Amino acid sequence: MRTKSMHRWLLSFLAGAALCSTFLTTASSAVVSAPNAFYNTTYYYNQFLTTALTDSLTNIMLAATPLPDTASVVFNRPGVTLTIQGGFNDAFNAQVGTTVLGSDLTIRQGTLIIDNLTIGGSTTTPPPGDITPPVTTANPSGGSFTAAINVQLTANEAATIYYTTDGSTPTTASAVYTGMIPVSSSTTLTYFAKDSAGNSETAKTAIFTINPSGDPTANHTSLTYTGTTMCLQCHTKQATDLATSAHYKWETPYAAISNKPGVTGGKLNTAVNAYCINTLGNFNGCGGCHIGAGAKPGTVADATQNIDCLVCHQVAYKRVRNATTGLFEPDTVKMTISMDQAVQTLHKPVKSNCLQCHAKGGGGDALKRGDLALINGTTTDRNYDVHMASTGANLTCQQCHTYTNHHVAGRGSDLRPTDSTVTVSCATSSCHSNKAALNGGHATTAINTHLKRVACQTCHIPSYGRKAADAVLDTVTGFGDQSTETDRTWVTPEWSVANNRWEPTVVRANNLKPVYAFFDGTSWVYDLHDVAVIDPATGNYKISRPNGGINTANTKLYPFKYKTSTQPMHTASGKLIALNTSVYFKTADVAGAIQSGMTNMGLNPGDAYSMVKADEYQMLNHTVAPKANALQCAACHGTTSVPATQMNLKSMGYALKAAQSVVCTQCHGNESLPSFTSLHSKHVTSEKIDCSFCHNFSRAAERGLKTTK
Repeated sequence: MRTKSMHRWLLSFLAGAALCSTFLTTASSAVVSAPNAFYNTTYYYNQFLTTALTDSLTNIMLAATPLPDTASVVFNRPGVTLTIQGGFNDAFNAQVGTTVLGSDLTIRQGTLIIDNLTIGGSTTTPPPGDITPPVTTANPSGGSFTAAINVQLTANEAATIYYTTDGSTPTTASAVYTGMIPVSSSTTLTYFAKDSAGNSETAKTAIFTINPSGDPTANHTSLTYTGTTMCLQCHTKQATDLATSAHYKWETPYAAISNKPGVTGGKLNTAVNAYCINTLGNFNGCGGCHIGAGAKPGTVADATQNIDCLVCHQVAYKRVRNATTGLFEPDTVKMTISMDQAVQTLHKPVKSNCLQCHAKGGGGDALKRGDLALINGTTTDRNYDVHMASTGANLTCQQCHTYTNHHVAGRGSDLRPTDSTVTVSCATSSCHSNKAALNGGHATTAINTHLKRVACQTCHIPSYGRKAADAVLDTVTGFGDQSTETDRTWVTPEWSVANNRWEPTVVRANNLKPVYAFFDGTSWVYDLHDVAVIDPATGNYKISRPNGGINTANTKLYPFKYKTSTQPMHTASGKLIALNTSVYFKTADVAGAIQSGMTNMGLNPGDAYSMVKADEYQMLNHTVAPKANALQCAACHGTTSVPATQMNLKSMGYALKAAQSVVCTQCHGNESLPSFTSLHSKHVTSEKIDCSFCHNFSRAAERGLKTTK
């Protein structure tokens, strides 16, 4: 029984050792060769061989791998101490005769009890110490790539790594690894590491094929996740481009802000809105949607080291901010894939990547924009959004918001930065090319004449805050009904179950009619430390306004979301106060949050303040309705008996410049007014009479109309 058990132990412990069923006789003796050594009456085992115990041995030191199985073998030589080298973890029991040895004997698994071993040979060679070679890993580990890459070699302990790139076997005379190895053409990389104890691993080989016409998704199949900066191994240019973008910097020169020429700004420091006012004092909270790894832009020497590419390029990626470091780390508990799988399956941004931030601005789904919600990424309801719905055009965000060197086209009237000079247009070669001339593409000439002065959105987004037919309301978060915020007051905090914090009291609504205004592509904005100005048209302190007018060149009529907010203003200076939202969210202490905000702004926290009404206009561009649901003529123009229901064009400058009797008698006697369509068809389409005959604006140049009789 003992011999059988010993066989089982040795077979488990010795990989590939050929054992004989009779080798454990007490008369047998085997001379043991290096790396095992007999030193000062202690035998140091590198691995267990066919040996027997001699009477002169007083200590046995075990340092073997792999470990034995659970079979028991009786050790019955009193006076011999059995110890373990290497700090194994699980309890190990040894027995001398009938005495069980103490708990100082440990091993990882099973019970090890040794019987009838004889050790032969003698030497004064010191014990071997570190006898384990290092292990080196290449990242990526090989494969086919469509562009030049950088390869990282990492050893699992302090060691020198040697390598060759010509397929030859490296030696200690070969190149020493000191940093990323650039691979710009097909290469066979061979490498090994040697530690300070002189242990060398067997050389390994990684083959890299550079195939510019290959599948770019294959570039990542052999990657292992090592952190957010690993993308720099191959994508240095892309990271450098992104580091200068509005997506990363959260500010750019104000190219389209009329009242701030030469100014650089954006939501990082200066921008104010009617939602959380400003990021001052709470970048960690606001920065949850930043594409960086957690540090505030401008606080790190190299911005490229702070870019988290997976935010946009891995839809399954989730992250959480470390409370100690303030940096983001993978939240693998909420992820459906591992981080290795995440970097191996990277992709171009999909709608859900963009919407995780852009749909949840302001603290909730659909809350801020009014025309974007999480459902835009998955909806099948083309009546909700004919562009993005899977049953409609199923467009990705990038098909409209094109990218140039990681700078994105498009901006709203309330957005400060301009990230790209490329203009977003409906009339492109791939989308609505028949409308590119701005005088055709629709069913009638009457509609086509609108194209130079009426934006597509005006007719095709008749309402906002609409609810998708396949949306499901989450009663905890409130996500799913696509209602949008119309007003908030910081005067009265209310507890948010969804966000687990105090928030201002918010008013939300569905199916809202836009307000309409002229927009020439430039804006007026209020920034932090500006003196607030009341808009006489609304009676509120204005935060953003589209520029443009009925007679302004390059101006069109656009739909907007109108949003109000009750927020604090510093009495002495007339500046809106960026109350500290981190204080407000945690404590519901309104006065404390305002005083902290004044401190952050360099104002005296004891100064007087008041709560005032502010407002802003936000351009609507998404949730485009199918053409069958577009506004019809009567919705805006109306008739004498049935007024327009969608907008009041007369209040926007389209009223007659004088009484009807005065206007009409310029050319003929006073006549009864026909319908709007009939009137314009006769005067403008047929007789080419300019608008200035009847109104305070002209369209002579753009329509070829006559300004004299």
